[in-house]
Amino acid sequence: MKKNPLGRTGIEVTDLCLGTMTFGTQTSEADAHTQIDMALEAGLNFVDAAEMYPVNPVSKETVGRTEEILGNWNAVNPARRAEYILATKHSGAGFAHARDGAPISAQTIPEAIEGSLRRLQTDCIDLYQFHWPNRGSYMFRQNWDYAPSGHNTDEVLENMQGCLEALQRQVDKGNIRAFGLSNESAWGTAQWLRLAEQVGAPRVASVQNEYSLLCRHFDTDMSELSVHEDVGLMAFSPLGAGFLTGKYQDGAVPRGSRMDLVPTMGGRKYDRVFGAVDAYLEVARRHGLDPVHMALAWCRTRPFMMSAIFGATTVSQLAHILDGKDLQLGADVLKDISAAHRAHPMPF
Repeated sequence: MKKNPLGRTGIEVTDLCLGTMTFGTQTSEADAHTQIDMALEAGLNFVDAAEMYPVNPVSKETVGRTEEILGNWNAVNPARRAEYILATKHSGAGFAHARDGAPISAQTIPEAIEGSLRRLQTDCIDLYQFHWPNRGSYMFRQNWDYAPSGHNTDEVLENMQGCLEALQRQVDKGNIRAFGLSNESAWGTAQWLRLAEQVGAPRVASVQNEYSLLCRHFDTDMSELSVHEDVGLMAFSPLGAGFLTGKYQDGAVPRGSRMDLVPTMGGRKYDRVFGAVDAYLEVARRHGLDPVHMALAWCRTRPFMMSAIFGATTVSQLAHILDGKDLQLGADVLKDISAAHRAHPMPF
């Protein structure tokens, strides 16, 4: 499989990444372990988690369970830990199930990392990410009302610098190798980069934001920053939270699916989404392509794409995704995709 640089770290990751957010709720531990085996055997070397996972739903009782499931696999397969790049995330402000909702800070970072290391049963986290900014985010449909005002800039930057210095201490201890962001903006990413250079701390290597045929916020300012600063995109929800599979068309709600568990789909479920999905399904039909394979292959054509993170609730879903891992799209397909995008811009 194609590998891309993880920023300027010298680490390389495959352009597809196994997402694990359903491990422990929708996906059993046995199936989760099978999925890890299948992904590695298919050539993937990248697995993404978070201390707050699993989701669908998030609950106090299950927080950390995904990392524990990964840790149990690591314990049974100690020699194979070196075969993949392991990424996880530090939850932040407002998440009551971790540190009583405390914001990310120099004080919370050591505790959060130690907790993840313990659950993951590993000596080092390859990519440690901040799940969302303390000041808020445009992601997850918050762009409709997020206001960038109302924050003291000096306090924001002081917190960032303290966090970077704390991360450097974790690098020095050997607990983490690289640093990434998630749900971050162009201004925020630029400040992390500037401050890291100023204080000699870990440079941002990646940013994990939502990106798919249905959600293309990254195409403007973030894409330019990403390309010029070598901060690759880790795209989450590259299948549009499952919409791009077509399984939710015509009012269908498969039992046990995300929509069955979260009816609003995190604010993504609007009438205009289904028309956009129809347009992309038609492109796939016209060219004899599987829509899942087409959506992932398109993500991997983007110049800023480091890795597209997909999730599979079941082993059979993972097998289907992996069947298309080497698909490359021709110019005629890309032209039709662009036409569909112009006809259905930003459906959510």
